[in-house]
Amino acid sequence: MNYKVTVKDKETVVDVAMGKTILESALAQGVEYPHGCKSGNCGACKSILHSGEVEMSPYSDYALTGEEKNRGLILACRSVPLSDCEISLVDDDEAVVHAGRRLVCEVVELEQATHDTQIVRLKINVGGPYDFSAGQYAAVTFGNLPPRDYSMASAPSDDFLEFHVRLVPGGAVSSYVLENLKVGDLVRAQGPFGTAYYRENHRGPIIAAAGGSGLAPVKSILNTAFAKGAEQPITLYFGVRDERDLYLEDYFRELAASHDNFSFIPILSEATSKTDRRTGFLADAIAEDFKDLDGFKAYLAGPPIMVESTVDKLKGLGIQRSDCHADAFYTEADKKKLEKQV
Repeated sequence: MNYKVTVKDKETVVDVAMGKTILESALAQGVEYPHGCKSGNCGACKSILHSGEVEMSPYSDYALTGEEKNRGLILACRSVPLSDCEISLVDDDEAVVHAGRRLVCEVVELEQATHDTQIVRLKINVGGPYDFSAGQYAAVTFGNLPPRDYSMASAPSDDFLEFHVRLVPGGAVSSYVLENLKVGDLVRAQGPFGTAYYRENHRGPIIAAAGGSGLAPVKSILNTAFAKGAEQPITLYFGVRDERDLYLEDYFRELAASHDNFSFIPILSEATSKTDRRTGFLADAIAEDFKDLDGFKAYLAGPPIMVESTVDKLKGLGIQRSDCHADAFYTEADKKKLEKQV
């Protein structure tokens, strides 16, 4: 038995077989639908249920809050229809659509950024041009390993792709990148994906918050903003555990020196020696510096606990949830935990 799901924005009807989700059915039928993790973690496929009934598999409260669920919002990747339904996408005044690309790239440069983070730069050999918005990510395949999601650290205007790969304990892909990847190796990439991209029309102040390799999409966003002549105050908070986890510090210091409207603030959460740097949690540092964030936009990327706690703190300071554009870096282990609950 199939149910019909009408997607109002696209004037499209998706046939959903019993037991299948709205998202997997839409994508299988060639309907372009915003999505990211496909496992209830990121919130990119958040939609409004206007009529009908769905059953949702377990998902992260970060992706869909209780308040949003009570307002009739659902996650298309976790929603199995129990009747014919009518839905629409969550409105975004700066929605973007880029053609999906399958790229074959070549490693042209490897840079050891920290003890556990490698910067990988690629040139596109096949499949370009690759058009994306700053802050988006791609599914990247190294060798014969499974694809993994990595944010572009390069700007859309660059003639190369840059990814920051941080070692995940027990992670086969990140271990391969740090230990075996060589200049000249071929790498495949598919994308772009993600909704935590730079909103060019916003003219108010910007808070950027990055944890660890979450610096990658933030770097892309900031370079794009300055290239487009952004004049509003922009503050980057970069949170890491200890001194050895900091990277690209000189790069952002130079950016601050050349842009009076930009401030760069590194923060150590677990400093092992005496330091003159700010210490503590990133969210608390923002709260110390700002008392009212009404009218701000925030771009956040990094470990889920850092992103979620910071979003909560920002909301308490007056920023609208719709103005928090966040990309939490869930590992494959994180995703599988939710899948096991189904």
